[in-house]
Amino acid sequence: MTDSQKTFWQWFDAHQDELFDFEIDQERVFEDLSEQLTQVHPKLTFEFGPPNSGQREFVISADGIREAFPAVSSLVAEAPKLDRWLITAFRPRRTPINSVQIGETRVDPQKIEFSLLSKGSVIAIQLFIPGFKEDDVTLKQIAYIMLDEALGEYDVETKVGPIRMLPSESPRETRRYPLTELPALFDRLASTLTGTPSPN
Repeated sequence: MTDSQKTFWQWFDAHQDELFDFEIDQERVFEDLSEQLTQVHPKLTFEFGPPNSGQREFVISADGIREAFPAVSSLVAEAPKLDRWLITAFRPRRTPINSVQIGETRVDPQKIEFSLLSKGSVIAIQLFIPGFKEDDVTLKQIAYIMLDEALGEYDVETKVGPIRMLPSESPRETRRYPLTELPALFDRLASTLTGTPSPN
């Protein structure tokens, strides 16, 4: 265990009460937690799950940045046993896939379609998003979050190749499926991949 990892988990253990009930003072708690995580690696980020039977999930994420993946795996591997916490490496798949809102922009997963194409050791994904425009940074950010929800952060970075986003109104040149079917179809196609997966 490195000194920064040891320091982080000591801090986390000492602040369990306020972390578990972070909603009481969310801005301050999140700022303090972010500062502690960046001491381990500057790209690390986090998510919390809702309380469930006296436990809460704490997700440590690389925010889709491959260079930070080893830091996530190593930090989670060194986590102490904490009865109130389920500590998870990388954003996991979520069922159902949640709607995502950033600012005034909200997207329902039921309105997104996709198509898949195998490219050797990775899978290309096309996402068809209502009202999408190439310069719409917010919609792109939402789409990447939804991909993480559907497939999990690790698979998005290691098994997904080119990701193309298009308006839903685009000509139907390939077969499209609703986003809710992505996990099953992706896993089926991923099982046929050849070679060693590579990141985006």
